[in-house]
Amino acid sequence: MKQTTKGGSRSLSREYALRALYAQHMTGQDSVDVAAHVREDKDFKKANEAYYETLFHGVLKEQADLELKLAPHLDRGLEELSPIERGILLLGAHELVNCPDVPYRVAINEAVELAKKYGGTDGHKYVNGVLDKLAKLMRPEEFKQNTQK
Repeated sequence: MKQTTKGGSRSLSREYALRALYAQHMTGQDSVDVAAHVREDKDFKKANEAYYETLFHGVLKEQADLELKLAPHLDRGLEELSPIERGILLLGAHELVNCPDVPYRVAINEAVELAKKYGGTDGHKYVNGVLDKLAKLMRPEEFKQNTQK
């Protein structure tokens, strides 16, 4: 668990947000019910609850826009991706677009780590490539500064 803040681990919050996105995608349940169910996990108290809520509900609220931003960087349709990789890409895209306090490298690395843990073989490479391309567009100044070092 990296990035522990006063409110808990953001890394763990990302993991729980991914679980919630996966559950909501697979079951079609109401997002409030899914979010509540995920919060029942015995280790949830170690996560940053506010960040979990921001990620999960933020992705759902802005899903169409995030999908449009991701689409040019995909080699296939978003619906053709595994639900796990789809969720990871949406989470990473949400952080790149809406969380300027999270450095783009952190957002990408966290997504890659989720893909290594939950995704298919070499899925982490795909996630890394897609989010790297998106970061260049969403955070051009930050990207430029980091590549000049």
